[in-house]
Amino acid sequence: MNKWLVALAISIGVLAACGDNNATKQVEEPTTNEATTEIKVEEEHRIIAGTVVLAQILDRLNLDAVAVPETVKDLPSRFEGLPNIGNAMDPDAEIIKSLNPTEVLSVSTLEYDLKTKFEQLKIPVDFVDLTSIETMMDEITALGERYNRVDEAKALNEELQDEINAVEMATSEKEKPSVLILLGVPGSYLVATENSYVGDLVRLAGGENVMAGQEAEYLPSNTEYLYESNPDIILRLAHGMPDEVIEMFDKEFVTNDVWKHFNAVKKDKVYDLEEELFGTTAALNVPDALNQLVEIFYK
Repeated sequence: MNKWLVALAISIGVLAACGDNNATKQVEEPTTNEATTEIKVEEEHRIIAGTVVLAQILDRLNLDAVAVPETVKDLPSRFEGLPNIGNAMDPDAEIIKSLNPTEVLSVSTLEYDLKTKFEQLKIPVDFVDLTSIETMMDEITALGERYNRVDEAKALNEELQDEINAVEMATSEKEKPSVLILLGVPGSYLVATENSYVGDLVRLAGGENVMAGQEAEYLPSNTEYLYESNPDIILRLAHGMPDEVIEMFDKEFVTNDVWKHFNAVKKDKVYDLEEELFGTTAALNVPDALNQLVEIFYK
């Protein structure tokens, strides 16, 4: 299973934000007005967005970048025509170095794989914690403070919090379903605990994770043990190669006889979640993800 834990860690590429030492210099330099301060921020910081989610956050904070990751997803229009640094999980460090960035923003889940590469080339990089909605909002606040976008960061966080509050209020009086979350990567699958990002979403949407009380984000699967938990609902997430993983899940549920004894399977309460909405780290589409879970839990 260690092999698949490593594969999972590699496939978990998503994002957030940190900052750099120039922020202190910016505060110390006198400016004539707010507009001049914002111009100085743009001139002094050459930011590279290391992941798609980070690019989306920068856009909402009205911040530009000098490069973005390669992706098939739509990026905000302000980033059209920018150089790309290759795959977020294995970016081209030479391209990054040639762009002379003042900071590269990546995610903490990629730090193990990328830190040495950036250090060797003396590229300034910040690894941001997006493992939960709370940490993502903290990082948004930190970005706002670092780049003189405090109002934008506050507005974005308030927007997210309002959506979360609305969901929690709508589900507070409803009976909480018990939920088993399976995270699949090509060739294997794990069980997501309440400490994972998707576990965080399930909790906010009113579900009770059958793997509550665990410290790790993901655990190896033991179908006999999982059967004893007898969840009301089973959620399946496919990552890496979604079509292949869904096919793997389908085969597992047919060939492994124990699954047919789960009440969730008997009652057709097994749902495949879209990778676009349910990543392994937090993103700005939290409201859409929560609303989809509410529909699944209480329809």
